[in-house]
Amino acid sequence: MAASKGRRRFGNVRRLPSGRYQARYVGPDGLERKAPHTFETERQAAKWLTVVESEIIKGEWTAPEAGEVKLDAYGRKWIAERKLQPRSRENYEDLFRLHIRPHLGALALGAIKPQTIRTWRRTLLDGGTTEPQAVKAYSLLRAILNTAVKEDELIRQNPCRIPGYDRYHTPERPVATVAQVLALAERMPPRFSALVIVAAFSGLRWGELAALRRSDVDLAAGTVRVPRKLAALRNGMEFGPPKSEAGNRTVTLPAAARTALADHLTEYVGEGSEALVFTGDKGAVLRSGNFRRAVGWAAALRAAGMPEGFHFHDLRHTGNNLAAATGASTRDLMHRMGHASMRAALVYQHANSERDREIADAMDRRIVKQAKRSAAPAKASKTKDKATKGKAAKQNAAKGKPAARKAAKGTKTERPAREPVSDGTAGAIGTPMARKIKKS
Repeated sequence: MAASKGRRRFGNVRRLPSGRYQARYVGPDGLERKAPHTFETERQAAKWLTVVESEIIKGEWTAPEAGEVKLDAYGRKWIAERKLQPRSRENYEDLFRLHIRPHLGALALGAIKPQTIRTWRRTLLDGGTTEPQAVKAYSLLRAILNTAVKEDELIRQNPCRIPGYDRYHTPERPVATVAQVLALAERMPPRFSALVIVAAFSGLRWGELAALRRSDVDLAAGTVRVPRKLAALRNGMEFGPPKSEAGNRTVTLPAAARTALADHLTEYVGEGSEALVFTGDKGAVLRSGNFRRAVGWAAALRAAGMPEGFHFHDLRHTGNNLAAATGASTRDLMHRMGHASMRAALVYQHANSERDREIADAMDRRIVKQAKRSAAPAKASKTKDKATKGKAAKQNAAKGKPAARKAAKGTKTERPAREPVSDGTAGAIGTPMARKIKKS
C-alpha cells in the first residue's frame, strides 16, 4: 500500500530544537532505533533511512548495538562453548591469550575492520611472533568472527578476508630411506627399537602409538587398531579419542613391522589385554620429551645418517611416502593416515624422483614388449612374400617356357617394397623404431 502524501513509508524524520534532523525507524525485531548521529538536512536523514530499509529488505540488517560486543568476552566464550579436543582447546586458549586478546580484545566486534587486521598482523610479526603462529592466530580469529557473522548475526562481514594471511610456506619435511630407518632402530635401546620401526611402517602418530594396548594388536591378521590417542595437557597426560572420526581405524602392518612388534610384545609387554604396548623404562606412559632424552635422539640420528632436522613425526611422513609410492589410491591413503580430507593424502602423491624412475622403467618394459610384438608380423610377411615369388618362378620353369626358365635361373627375386616409416610409436607394425627397440 502506497504511503500517504507527505508521509514516509519507512521510518520518520523530525526536526530537533537545534535545527538538525533526526532519523528513527522500527527494526525487524520490533524495537525503535535512532540513527547514530543527526543530519544537517531532512533530505540527508531520508537518504539514510532508505539505506537502512534496503538492508532490511535484502536481509543484511543487523542490530547496531550487536557490533558493540567486545572481542575479549566473545572470543573466550566461543572457545569455551566450542566442541574441541582437550589439546585443541588448550592451543586455542593460548593463541587467544598471547596473540589476539592483548591487541584486539578491547575492541567491539563492529569496530574491527580489514585495516585493523593488517595492522595487528604486522604488529605480531614485528614483535617476534613467528609466521606460523601468526597464521594460526589469524585462522582462529577468522573462525570466531565467522560465527559472529553467520550464526549470531552480530556483524555483517568478517574483516578476516585478506588473501594470503591464512597460509605460510612450509618446507617439505625430510624423508628417511628404509636403510636409515633400520639403522636408527638398531641404535635405539632395545625396548624402543620396535617403536621406531612400527612408527615408520604404519604411519601412526606419536600419540596413537603411545596409546596402543595389547588388545589393539592382532598378530595373526598383522593389524593394529587405533581407537584412542594419548595427549599431553597442562595438567598431565590424558587418553582420548583419535584426532578425528577418520583417525579411528585399523592399519595393516608390513612384515618387517609385524616381526618387530611380535618380538617386542614377548619381551616388554605385560600379559593383560589392557597393557600398554610402548612404555618407558619403568612402565610409565611415553612422553615425547622424556623419550628423546632416554634414547639420545640427536646422537642416534647422526649415527644412523638421518637427514638434517629429522623429527620423530617424520617417521610417519616416511611411512606415508612409502605407501604412496606403491600406487595406493587417495582414498586408501586417507584411511591409512587417518585423515578425513584429501588434502594431506594428495601431498604424498606428488611425483618424486625415485617413484618417477620406477614409472619410467615400467613404461620401458611395456614399450619393448609391444615393440617386439609389432616387429614380428613384419618379418613374417617379408619371408612369406619371398617364398611365394620363388615358388612361382620354379613352376614356370617346369612348364618349359624359355623366358620363365631364364627368370628362374638368372633373375634375382625382387625385394618387397620398403614399408613407409611411421611416427615411431611402438603400436605401428614393423616400424623402424619398433625394430630398433627389439634389437636393443
